[in-house]
Amino acid sequence: QVQLVESGGGLVQAGGSLRLSCAASGRTFSRYAMGWGRQAPGKEREFVAGISWSGGSTNYADSVKGRFTISRDNAKRTVYLQLNSLKPEDTAVYYCAAGLASWVPVVLADFGSWGQGTQVTVSS
Repeated sequence: QVQLVESGGGLVQAGGSLRLSCAASGRTFSRYAMGWGRQAPGKEREFVAGISWSGGSTNYADSVKGRFTISRDNAKRTVYLQLNSLKPEDTAVYYCAAGLASWVPVVLADFGSWGQGTQVTVSS
C-alpha cells in the first residue's frame, strides 16, 4: 500500500501557472504507475494525467493536453503536475493517485490509491 500527500495548490489568475507535488511513502514507489485526477464543485472526479512507472510514457485528458505536464522522480518518490495557461474551468481539488497497472493510466479505474487532494483555484 502506498500513501500519497499532495502539495502546491493555491489561488492563481487565469493564464498563470502552478506546480503540484505528490510525495509517496513506501520503498516500492517505482513499481507504481502514477497520475492525477480532479474534482470540481458539483461534478464527478475526472482523469487528468497518467505516467508509467518508469516515467517514459504519459497520457493526458484532452482538456489539459498541451497545458499540463506530468513527471516523476523515483529517487525522491515524488510525482509532479505542472499546470500552465490555467483557466477558470481548471478550478478543482486535484488528487494524486497510484496504481499497479503495467500500462500508462488512462482512466480513474486504473488507480487504487488516492491522496487527500489539494485545492487549485483559478480566478478570471
